[in-house]
Amino acid sequence: MAAMRARLPVAAAALLLALGATAGCLGGPDPGRTARTPDPAPPATAVTGDVRPADRAAVRDGGALRWAVDTVPATLNVYQPTAGADSALLAHALYPALFRPDAHGEWTPDPDYLTAAESTPPGQRPQVVTYHLNPRAVWSDGTPLSAADFIAQRAALSGLDPAYTAVRPAGYAAIDSIVQGADPHEVRVTFREPCGAWRALFGPLYPAAETATAAAFGRPLPGGAAHPTAGPFLVSGYDPAAGRATLVRNPYWWGEPAKADRIDFLATPAERRGPDLAEGRLDLAPLTTAVDHAGGDSAEAARRAGAPPGTTLHRAAGTGLAQLTLNAAREPLTDPALRRALARAVDRRHAADAALTPLGLPAAPLGHHLLTGDQAGYRDNADALGTAEPGRMLDATGWKRPSGGGTRARDGRPLALGLLVPAGSATLRRAADAVAADLGATGVAVRVTEAPPEAFVRDHLATGEYDLALFSWPAGPDPADEQRPVYAKPRPGPDGTPVPGSNYARAGTEEIDRLFDRAAAEPDPAARRALLQEADVRIWQLGHSVPLFQRPELLAVREGVAGAGAWGFTRPRLQDIGWSTG
Repeated sequence: MAAMRARLPVAAAALLLALGATAGCLGGPDPGRTARTPDPAPPATAVTGDVRPADRAAVRDGGALRWAVDTVPATLNVYQPTAGADSALLAHALYPALFRPDAHGEWTPDPDYLTAAESTPPGQRPQVVTYHLNPRAVWSDGTPLSAADFIAQRAALSGLDPAYTAVRPAGYAAIDSIVQGADPHEVRVTFREPCGAWRALFGPLYPAAETATAAAFGRPLPGGAAHPTAGPFLVSGYDPAAGRATLVRNPYWWGEPAKADRIDFLATPAERRGPDLAEGRLDLAPLTTAVDHAGGDSAEAARRAGAPPGTTLHRAAGTGLAQLTLNAAREPLTDPALRRALARAVDRRHAADAALTPLGLPAAPLGHHLLTGDQAGYRDNADALGTAEPGRMLDATGWKRPSGGGTRARDGRPLALGLLVPAGSATLRRAADAVAADLGATGVAVRVTEAPPEAFVRDHLATGEYDLALFSWPAGPDPADEQRPVYAKPRPGPDGTPVPGSNYARAGTEEIDRLFDRAAAEPDPAARRALLQEADVRIWQLGHSVPLFQRPELLAVREGVAGAGAWGFTRPRLQDIGWSTG
């Protein structure tokens, strides 16, 4: 199955630097302590998300909610290159998603839009997926959801028509045809290539009028009466310049009615969210950026920044995977044996401790490049590096330590490396200091430097101007598609120079690419997870990067608001969020 297109540079910067928007590591362990040999099977467990589903009977009807966002986006079409995270948040309140990820990243059908969906058995060709749409599901102009919406969206996202400028998720290019089935509510999708992640397609689904032509698809999508939606809310006001979007109950909604009368999404700078919560101007606000950039030297500072009076702070391991990336195209890191030795010398628990403990989260180090700690199939694969003592592994590469200690050297050259982090992130800086201490204890001199967030990707990762870098990639329900670009072997460009794409480590193999491709095409979940395990082992053995921890996620919720929290893989079910009757 075709893999997801490489992320655009601007989007990549936003995703990579998401960890710069994490909860602050304000205090924590002394990064100068002696490094320990990494524990290949740490007992701490990361729990992705912290939200308690609302008991609708305990949520009163009516009232308004004020929700802080980074921006009110110019478009609600998440497939346009200018769309961002806030586009997705609002789109999933207004447009159908046939399947929803649960707390562990597993896809589950949404009964508001589907009564059933099934694929032909694994191994049967061609693969045919039959969707049975909820007969009550209609767009806000009264038009039922139908095969026409599927056909138009596939045309926009398949890549067959270059007139569409789109970010194309994996899977659409593998579709051969879409037709109406036995009745107007049945849609049959036939794939020319097997598609293991078929549940991730058509979510969100847009009306055919918004995607049927390249001109329609390319226009900003602000919602409103001229742009039909099909969710529990409608857009009643949308002003990106003023930073305000207002959603109200959809009178055409066929599912359980929304509890709140209105939700106001308000563009609020990170530094204003704590004061606005404390002064009663916000009811829900992500605080990871505010805490991370709050400064200070203690966990108490993080507590004050993260929990204004009258609010509850929901905290959890998020869906971003923080990792130490090694630049395999830069001497002396071109040697895979040296990269493996360095990876072995990093104490992942130490880095996780520095990042997570001050926030009251388990110091749960990661052992997998592709999965979070509570996703199905997760296991710590660091043993793929071997179990030799890191110092001996470094000795075997020829980088020897002087008898009296100090920095290792080979042929008169010291083993001195730079470690790059985005400026302004307390979490990343403290984690980087911990990594530098671990490597220093084995005789590797590491100097931590910071780059402005806007230059971190553009001037360093994309150009290869770095030795080591600490940042995060987003995790998702379908790592075979979503994470393949991060590990894909760079291919020669027109001038013969390898083009890294999103693989900023610049290390890859044909075998790893094949494992990702096989996993993406594998419809059986157990078989797909087995292929991903094999891919992760090979990534470890390549010395591509070292997974460290899941970035924290913090959300402050006003006391009395029910059904909200740190969602992790799940998406807010906005119709259930409201004010408690208690």
